[in-house]
Amino acid sequence: MANIKQQIKRIRTNEKARQFNASYKSSLKTAMKNVYAAVEAKDAEKAKAALNLAYSKLDKAQAKGIVHKNFVARHKAELAKAVNTL
Repeated sequence: MANIKQQIKRIRTNEKARQFNASYKSSLKTAMKNVYAAVEAKDAEKAKAALNLAYSKLDKAQAKGIVHKNFVARHKAELAKAVNTL
């Protein structure tokens, strides 16, 4: 454990950020799974709604620096391709 007061504060801040990022990544994965589940069920209406939510979460994660822009681009393309099969 650090002895320096500012470093102790940084450790606390970093832990909060790590937990938030992990939580957001988890919700992002769930949103993407929902799109695939709707496609699997052949429910076009539900798939499009889930796709919009997933796009929103992907864009927000990129803006916050949680994921890389290429990760976002790759997953958006995969999701759109899946929905377009309906």
